[in-house]
Amino acid sequence: MYLIQTPKLLRALAPSFAIWEKPVLPAQPAVYLTFDDGPHPLATPFVLDVLAKYEAGATFFCIGKNVVEHPEIFHRILNEGHAVGNHTHNHLNGWHTKSDIYIENTHQAAQYINSKLFRPPYGRIKKIQADKLHEMGYSIVMWSLLSGDFDIKISPERCLENVVFNLKPGDIVVFHDSQKAWDRMNYVLPRVLEHCKKNKWSVKAL
Repeated sequence: MYLIQTPKLLRALAPSFAIWEKPVLPAQPAVYLTFDDGPHPLATPFVLDVLAKYEAGATFFCIGKNVVEHPEIFHRILNEGHAVGNHTHNHLNGWHTKSDIYIENTHQAAQYINSKLFRPPYGRIKKIQADKLHEMGYSIVMWSLLSGDFDIKISPERCLENVVFNLKPGDIVVFHDSQKAWDRMNYVLPRVLEHCKKNKWSVKAL
């Protein structure tokens, strides 16, 4: 079970410094696409190609071990002007991981990912872990809209509906540049960018 839109109540239970959405500037409406779990040798280059076609920016929350395995793709993300963030080195679930191990794993990823943006894998993080990362200068980025592209039980068309029927300026949207999400993400992303273009919404990195 997962929620496409993040309820206000859930946000209220999270640390006050977590970022769920961005302020809306009426004269410059924008949405913020994010991609978790890369770099991936098939999905990430595809995402970069489509973003370039639409002159769109995005933020990639990368797993440290994947950066080690695909450094050339990671450097392409940076060279093309996108933002990156830390997603731990081994995609750890904070609820099921001792806090000292979780923080050390984030440190390990930081050796390869020079960023103070952090997204907890699965969105699951203990308060003590979040507080420690905040003390270390990290901005913890959550989301206001979940595409569901990771859900192998839904069709690409349903995944597209999850986004376009709910998307609004200021939203931080989660996609995944991963093998698991590929069948839905590669269908949805260009159509979402076309939807933003028609609505005259910019697509920006965080």
